[in-house]
Amino acid sequence: MHPSLIVRGSRSAWKGPYFVSFPNLKNAIENNIAIKTEARGSTILPNFVGCVRINTVHAMYPPLTSLLLPLPLFVVELSSARFEVHNGQTYVPIMVTQDMVGHKLGEFAQTRKRFKYRTTKNK
Repeated sequence: MHPSLIVRGSRSAWKGPYFVSFPNLKNAIENNIAIKTEARGSTILPNFVGCVRINTVHAMYPPLTSLLLPLPLFVVELSSARFEVHNGQTYVPIMVTQDMVGHKLGEFAQTRKRFKYRTTKNK
């Protein structure tokens, strides 16, 4: 994978990273909804990763917890943004991780198919 322009420093520092604002980003991260976008050149920012959700086991397994655990048990889940990036033909699903911060969305949605060598049937 090639580093993006912002990592190499080709873009002016005073301009900052190029990104498209997603108005429903927080709602999409909390509800685990994919955001459809065609902005392949948008930089992945750190706030796309790391929304912490706290769930109780009582909410997840009500019949079992009343028998086994008298106190609620809290489970911490780390959720991140899910995008569907357009590659020119379809929307490719992408789950953002910490390693993707600083790269572009388009780097993870391949636009070309792999070359498959086929032998000819008639020899």
